[in-house]
Amino acid sequence: MSIGTGIVLFVIGAILAFAINVDVDFVNLDLIGYILMGAGVVVFLIGIVLLMKRRSTESTVRTVDPVAGERVTRSETHTSGDGTI
Repeated sequence: MSIGTGIVLFVIGAILAFAINVDVDFVNLDLIGYILMGAGVVVFLIGIVLLMKRRSTESTVRTVDPVAGERVTRSETHTSGDGTI
């Protein structure tokens, strides 16, 4: 979702910076366009980093059976931003 948001911010900023030629006294639309383009690039890069990031969780449960001895159960999950793999 953040990749799409970054692209949308960049496109809106480019439209404001390059396509609209309206003079407004209290707002500089070119500057707002450049700021939105910069924010779009930052959000896009953060989305790429979060997409590449993977987390691994390992949990160990130890149960002791007095007759048979110790039994160990181990589970490991790898998760990404989309869900469990």
